[in-house]
Amino acid sequence: MPDNLTRREFLKDLGLMGAGVTLGPVAAQGESFDSFLERADHGWKPGPATRPAWVKEVDKPTIEIDWEKVQRYDPRLSAGNAKYYPGDRQKKLQDLQVENTTRYLKENRPGYTLRDWALMDGANVRAFANVSGAEFPFLGLRSVKTPEQRGVPKYTATPEEAAKVVAAAMRFYGAGTVGFVELDPKTTQKLIYANDGDGKILEFADVDVAQETKEKRVIPNKARWAIVFTAQMSVETQRRAPTPTGAATTYAAYEAGGLIQTRTQEFLRALGYQGIGEASRNALGIAPAFGVMAGLGELSRVNRLVTPEYGPVVRVFKMLTDLPLAPTKPINAGIFQFCHACKKCADSCPSKALSFEDPTWNVKGGWNNPGHKTFYEDSVKCRSYWYEVGTGCAICFAACPFATKDQAFMYHVRNMLTSVVPGWGGIAKNLDDVLYGATDGTGKPRKDPTTWWDLDLPEYGIDTMRAKRDSG
Repeated sequence: MPDNLTRREFLKDLGLMGAGVTLGPVAAQGESFDSFLERADHGWKPGPATRPAWVKEVDKPTIEIDWEKVQRYDPRLSAGNAKYYPGDRQKKLQDLQVENTTRYLKENRPGYTLRDWALMDGANVRAFANVSGAEFPFLGLRSVKTPEQRGVPKYTATPEEAAKVVAAAMRFYGAGTVGFVELDPKTTQKLIYANDGDGKILEFADVDVAQETKEKRVIPNKARWAIVFTAQMSVETQRRAPTPTGAATTYAAYEAGGLIQTRTQEFLRALGYQGIGEASRNALGIAPAFGVMAGLGELSRVNRLVTPEYGPVVRVFKMLTDLPLAPTKPINAGIFQFCHACKKCADSCPSKALSFEDPTWNVKGGWNNPGHKTFYEDSVKCRSYWYEVGTGCAICFAACPFATKDQAFMYHVRNMLTSVVPGWGGIAKNLDDVLYGATDGTGKPRKDPTTWWDLDLPEYGIDTMRAKRDSG
């Protein structure tokens, strides 16, 4: 958008060009064009920043949820569980992984060369593993002074001001987007795991301070605010999936999330509050669900979070605190509805693990948590393919039309139309096929892995300007 135009002027000019007629169906989603323009002028504020006008704040997420059926999940039941691989199938898949990756390396296969493995290994360094015995410190490093130790009262503010302060600090520490969810035992608290990934019980109790023993991790009932945040991944690197080159950005984002968590835990301690984090990757609670409830994005056909800022090319993290924070609401940016018509991720999936059907309440297997109506995936098929390629996959992330750099004029138009025009996903998918190529489900990377080494990428391989938003 030109700097000398307001959003309202931009949209009116768009109408004069003829593109604006497609905004007529805005009324189909219960909103007048005038109200859309009003939001375009004033924006939407999740904490301290303003999102584009096409991202609407809503009281309920765009997926249907039956909280009576939602139970606290045990992540040990994910698709990596041996119970889903009868007989010695998992052993055979693991042997295949070793065989294939060894052969690919010796063949000098593009994306699997020694430099590619070195890139992935360097991104996968677990900086905090030796600090607490866990991958990340559940209770934080607890190395900074508390207000009591400094001889001053702890930080006090309204929940709204506290949310702004926490989000500002976390953005400085490297978080992409930040949202907040207040835990309710009948609803959102069910998104906290019953057992952590290592089997330890996650228990809520009337204690003053979080505790950890050999058997369990105890969360104070007063720590009822979840901080949810994203770490951006490199779009260009993701497009080299499924290879070690493509996997490098996944590992780097996980490590970035761990560092952001640890810094935030120390920040909260210095304010006089607790920061209770993930003890390992994908621990503590269901990341996509918390992302949806915090308004960081919407659930999608890949049954993962798709964000307005980065599409699916993020990792999602969560932690808990006893600092009262103003919750952010779910959003409706048209993304979930877009997925009904698009299906490009399912077309691209070499293991055919993604659904081509409409959303359903019926889960595919024990790796799914019931109670919400969505596009459930066959995670065992997905995980089996990971063994075959040796590095994980994520082709579906790279294929998503929202996995773009998102700065060109056409992407602003696409995003705006996504929010107001039902069925637009099919048209946008066809346009994406023309620009970036259709998908054939063969498992071929979207881009040649050998060309990655010639790119002049920004720091950390990501464009931090994608998360820069107007101040309102």
